[in-house]
Amino acid sequence: MRVGLVVAEDIARTSGGYRYDRKLVSFLERRGDDVDVIALAEYPEPTVRDRLNRPFDVLVQDELCYRTLLEHNPTLEAPNAIVALVHLLESAGPAEWIPRRAEENPLDPDRVRALEARYLSTVDAAICTSEYTRDRTTDLVSLPTHVAPPGGRREGATLAPEAVESRATASGDSLCVTFVGNLVPRKNATALLGALERADRDWTLTVVGSHDADPTYARTVRERGEDRSIASRVTFTGDVDDRTLASILERSHVLAVPSRYEGFGMVYLEAMEFGVVPIATAVGGADEIVTDGENGVLVDPEDTNRLAAEIDRLSADRDRLTNLARGALETAANHPTWAETLADLRAFLECLEPGASRGGQPADSSGCESDESGSEIP
Repeated sequence: MRVGLVVAEDIARTSGGYRYDRKLVSFLERRGDDVDVIALAEYPEPTVRDRLNRPFDVLVQDELCYRTLLEHNPTLEAPNAIVALVHLLESAGPAEWIPRRAEENPLDPDRVRALEARYLSTVDAAICTSEYTRDRTTDLVSLPTHVAPPGGRREGATLAPEAVESRATASGDSLCVTFVGNLVPRKNATALLGALERADRDWTLTVVGSHDADPTYARTVRERGEDRSIASRVTFTGDVDDRTLASILERSHVLAVPSRYEGFGMVYLEAMEFGVVPIATAVGGADEIVTDGENGVLVDPEDTNRLAAEIDRLSADRDRLTNLARGALETAANHPTWAETLADLRAFLECLEPGASRGGQPADSSGCESDESGSEIP
């Protein structure tokens, strides 16, 4: 196949969505496909349509580029099929969050929902990274969909259960908490710091992630972490390579990322590979991999008192910490690999009928039939 992949910026950027995109490109190229990555930020607006309007078998578009693409897609004639890759719908998050996500061009929630629906009506199908995201997508527009959840970073359980138990039960150890994510408001690092300030038990925190995506918010996080009451227990690493991240997770007990919402939450799965107990957001699709009380903890991202209480409980009850860590390892071991996920995704792309759903209508309640690959056809 000849495939175009549209992303907003350099595909090498550090985020779960861009890592997913890189995995997709690598897999397709290994299968012999010709893949052209189109980073919209690299082209002036007058030339964007020319980059998109080429004879691709499939033009895959990151849905987060929808504000640009909804204007161009109706004019594209050369691509055989256009597919939205939906990592995270803006309209799927809390209503009060939408304007903050786009401060340079704030829109009210109803307007965002209408624009995303308008964009999705210009594509033939959608690939979604979670069932939650698929549900939100088909709430907007009725079209063929396929769920392709991300794989992990190591793909499978990395540590033995005995090593995880030894780490959890080591006497006298403070609870090692890690946050992994770009320092942006959605990831909610300030809420985690607020919860840790309230925690009664001993803890340390390692904050891993870029400070560049939102420098103003990152500065707020750093200033809070450098407060003299907790500064000695908080370490900021910035971006790190895979080997360094692995060494951090190997010695961590808990990964706490109380995001305001997640479409899937790749970082929770990546922590589970090391038997690290995720404290995950209850808003979005994280509950498709994190089951509260079995392999992790789900919290309301705004409930810092509950977050503090869960950190104290895991620190005090090392048997519970061990059981949850074992559950996390089991989840990681049983989760589909990237190769499995992307093989099904490619098969879905190959089976698309060009132009079948372009110009579709808002979704109704008639339902869909599901095939064995997790695809749905209206």
